[in-house]
Amino acid sequence: MFYAATLLATVGLFFAVRYYGEQIVAPAPDATTAGAAAKAKVEILHHVLATMAAVIAVGSFLAIVLRKLGQTAVIGEVIGGILLGPSVLGAISPETMHLLIPPPEADPNRMVVSALGVIAQVGIVLYMFLVGLELNPKKLRGQEHLAIAISHASILVPFLFGSILALWLYPRLSSSDVSFTSFALFLGAAMSITAFPILARILKECNIEKTDLGVIALSCAATDDVTAWCLLALVVGVAQAKVAGSLMVGFWALLFIALVLLVFKPALKKAIAWAEARDLDLRATPLVFVALLLSALTTEAIGIHAVFGAFLFGVIIPHESRIAQNLGAKLHDVVTILLLPAFFAITGMNTRISLIAGWEAWLMCGLIILVATVCKFGATLAASRMVGLDWRTGSALGVLMNTRGLMELIVLNIGLSLGVISPKLFAMMVIMALVTTLATAPILRWLIGPPWNLRNPVAGELGSPAAA
Repeated sequence: MFYAATLLATVGLFFAVRYYGEQIVAPAPDATTAGAAAKAKVEILHHVLATMAAVIAVGSFLAIVLRKLGQTAVIGEVIGGILLGPSVLGAISPETMHLLIPPPEADPNRMVVSALGVIAQVGIVLYMFLVGLELNPKKLRGQEHLAIAISHASILVPFLFGSILALWLYPRLSSSDVSFTSFALFLGAAMSITAFPILARILKECNIEKTDLGVIALSCAATDDVTAWCLLALVVGVAQAKVAGSLMVGFWALLFIALVLLVFKPALKKAIAWAEARDLDLRATPLVFVALLLSALTTEAIGIHAVFGAFLFGVIIPHESRIAQNLGAKLHDVVTILLLPAFFAITGMNTRISLIAGWEAWLMCGLIILVATVCKFGATLAASRMVGLDWRTGSALGVLMNTRGLMELIVLNIGLSLGVISPKLFAMMVIMALVTTLATAPILRWLIGPPWNLRNPVAGELGSPAAA
């Protein structure tokens, strides 16, 4: 009875308020009305949600198909983004593609693309944090000389030959707005990348991640990742500073890295141990995110891109800590399934395979793939033999180090956003990343056969688990 009386009184009072409120005259709206702005926001949200849903759906379907063909899921997601972009869907049915991304005349300020770009950047920052978080320095113990020698060879040789290739590509695929130094440095760095996360997936799916080959490969890829991202930080600094200010960028970058590794890392290790001893690790999670974002913001302000700060902060968090394990478990699906599709969508929109027209363009593309593959494989094999590994193990490592995948796409998108590489070269490099990554798992399975048939690279059985 009391409830009914309260309800009736509330309704009656509202109608009384409404009666007097309708007689009040409000000021005339501005030229740019709130209603129009609200409508624009609704349209932007509609396109962003539709695009992300489409990329997730298509990428997931292709991931299932490609898994049956022995490929990793991320390849399907990358291809899904390209299929929904101008290269495939835009060529078949532009109207359908515009349901996802409106044409310039409907969205002259490219608000939808900008919104997707922001989501993609946040996703990549968090993804690189996870990559750093998953690096386990303990796996390098006992393999330091192998990992450093092989990974550095697999970086330096492709970097050198990529720079040499730039002599031919620069007048054909670049412009006077980009200095040759920036172009050559970036092309060399892009040739040098190895995708640590995808390499780890391939090893796990081949059931050899705990063998001696798997441990050596992970050690080399981890060292490669750290070295390549430091190299990329230098390259981006040179590109943004136009060489003249690159020394200052390098100085601030080295200072930041030194502070993080020598000051923040030991302090963070003690703080995490203190928090976990008192079961406060869950309460410390917001502080970890604040530190992560500040680290990313610092490297962005320095001029070496936010992803480097996120990666570096992930590296200094103790790998075995509960905080690292909880963050990895909670963030992984949100980042890889929900946020990264925006990055794949942006990559798909930026990849216009139709720009690669004519035999000369495809010759350039083929030469890029050839140089990237042969240099990475040859340098890894030669370094493997020099440190005492056998031919078969060195060849398997050479195949594995050619895995590029998502890490390469991150680098390429950075280069495109900085204007260092053209859309045409971007499309060629995306094809190179896909070809080299797609080839890794089948060639590796053909080369090594079942894990129990592998020989130890130095002595014994390689198929047996590596020593802890």
